[in-house]
Amino acid sequence: MLFISLKLIHLIAIVIWVGGMFFAHFFLRPAVQGLEAPVRVQLMRDVLKRFFTVVLILIVLVLLSGLGLIGAVHSMASSAGAKFAMPLSWIVMMALGIIMMVVFGHIRFALFNRLDRAVQAKDWPAGGAALASIRTWVALNLALGLVIIGAMRFPLG
Repeated sequence: MLFISLKLIHLIAIVIWVGGMFFAHFFLRPAVQGLEAPVRVQLMRDVLKRFFTVVLILIVLVLLSGLGLIGAVHSMASSAGAKFAMPLSWIVMMALGIIMMVVFGHIRFALFNRLDRAVQAKDWPAGGAALASIRTWVALNLALGLVIIGAMRFPLG
């Protein structure tokens, strides 16, 4: 039961994170392009602030549930007298997941802070530039997230 609960938490956290990036990148951003810069930049800042707060929580859940899943499988293997060898797909997921977390840290603590300062200063060109940088890095993280989902669905080994 613990294994199932951990896997559910892990998957839901990943779905919300990757799905949120997909929504923002392909639906929200194009929909607000027609708004005037002050409205568009402030709206995106407010949406991203809420989303990034949730992503911080999701990252903790992904890390804890992922470690718990590895520990549970190791424990089950030990109880059965088997040796545990981490599958290649798990190693790929962990490595890419850690890269995603680092990229998110850059987005949240560097690029978003630039965006927030631009909004506070009413510097709409700087805000637009910060949003463009955020979009580029979110696209990278979205691609990594989709590769991870593929690695979960189609294990490498």
